[in-house]
Amino acid sequence: MTGTAEDRQRHIVQAARTTGAVDVNTLATQLGVAKETVRRDLRALEDHGLIRRTHGGAYPVESAGFETTLAFRATSHVPEKRRIATAAAELLGDAETVFVDEGFTPQLIAEALPRDRPLTVVTASLPVAGALAEADSVSVLLLGGRVRSGTLATVDHWTTKMLAGFVLDLAYIGANGISREHGLTTPDPAVSEVKAQAIRAARRTVFAGVHTKFGAVSFCRFAEIGALETIVTSTLLPTSEAHRYSLLGPQVIRV
Repeated sequence: MTGTAEDRQRHIVQAARTTGAVDVNTLATQLGVAKETVRRDLRALEDHGLIRRTHGGAYPVESAGFETTLAFRATSHVPEKRRIATAAAELLGDAETVFVDEGFTPQLIAEALPRDRPLTVVTASLPVAGALAEADSVSVLLLGGRVRSGTLATVDHWTTKMLAGFVLDLAYIGANGISREHGLTTPDPAVSEVKAQAIRAARRTVFAGVHTKFGAVSFCRFAEIGALETIVTSTLLPTSEAHRYSLLGPQVIRV
């Protein structure tokens, strides 16, 4: 396939969204063009916020029109997500009431929370509620609302109204993107509302996410970096970049 730059770029975005990542060599072969042409296409797509380039390839940025499913997230960067979740759970301190966000990393945080002390967990996520429901010491409050199929989490005014009635010790928040310029972002306005309300309800907020989230920008902003007490990520985020985030207020922990 040769064709116009627009045709090639449409193919690249589709391939990235289908498989989770693309590499320059494979794309050059598939498209019948030089590697430099592919690199040029990737630069153009990154400028338009559709992909993020990596060494030798790219992965898709989640947007208003595209979001990975929970099932897909459960297969990508799993060892990194487990390390991050374990470190995040250790930040619980003396918190007794905790919000746990939707998403695979927050689900891993829920699984890592201690079971030997009383804890009340508020969540919009069905998988998080399911992971904690059988723990005798944990009281689970599942927020009502419309369930989104891709993430199995509730949204809309029922969810945010219920959240607005709580004062929480700690919120564990995820995001589709985190950047110094645009803060924490997510593709869906309804999800954004729930996250923003959880942060308003919480005395402390911890963001936990893999290194690929950093610098990515999605459609709806729901918090500034300064709203976070702590950012937990992995050592795959460079020290220099972690330092730049810490200058905006939060402690940055790399594991």
